[in-house]
Amino acid sequence: MAMPISIPRYTVDEIESWPEDGNRYELLDGVLLVTPSPGAPHQLVATRITVALAGFVTEWPDVNVASPGVIIVRPKVELQPDVLVFRKPRGETRWEKFTEHLLAVEVQSPSTKVYDRDYKRSAYLSLGVKEVWRVDLDREIVFVSKLGGAVDQPHAEMIRWEPPGLGRTFTLEVRHLFRDLA
Repeated sequence: MAMPISIPRYTVDEIESWPEDGNRYELLDGVLLVTPSPGAPHQLVATRITVALAGFVTEWPDVNVASPGVIIVRPKVELQPDVLVFRKPRGETRWEKFTEHLLAVEVQSPSTKVYDRDYKRSAYLSLGVKEVWRVDLDREIVFVSKLGGAVDQPHAEMIRWEPPGLGRTFTLEVRHLFRDLA
């Protein structure tokens, strides 16, 4: 007779109590996702995206860009996209109080590819994130998924992002993300 497999489940409170050890701990329905610290190409691309987006949103004081960002839905969800664009309610400073997420960006590494593609993208969309970008470092392409719309549309040249309520379009040349990474 086969024995059932038991997968430990955790809460946000539990992982927040753990000491820092250089790993990124995330929860998806209580299941622990652990990834090592990212490498230089990953961080360079995430920084380039963060800087470009931060420059774009300066006109809107309630719209913020964080790298990494955090999406918390207690008790069993804590995800940390490499870049997160969100509306920050006045006077709030806690991640769990930020509930309007406009864009989540994941820069795929070999150690995160399966999580980012198969689990996190759909989790972000089901949590109400308006748009998700998956940056594939190996293929030098960005896959765009939209809430209630297209999923994994490839962009190798240009990305156009129209954040709801801002009335402007952000454009990003994809090739610039990958310059001088080798």
